[in-house]
Amino acid sequence: MNEIIVDLRISKDECLKMYQGPSRVVSTRARDGRRVQFPADILRPWVLHDGIRGCFRIRFTPEGKFSDIRRLS
Repeated sequence: MNEIIVDLRISKDECLKMYQGPSRVVSTRARDGRRVQFPADILRPWVLHDGIRGCFRIRFTPEGKFSDIRRLS
């Protein structure tokens, strides 16, 4: 199974744009330098009043489909 580690700092305003906008995709760089995109909906459990902050491990199937996400810190 493929996995990436990402450090995210997404403000409250950016979260609103993600969930109200047409794309609903997060684009960021993984710790290993790869540029990655994933559905914003997978972050919903970690949205707080001030946004999203933390380190996350995201797993994908061999076909590149989302499998699961876990907050590491």
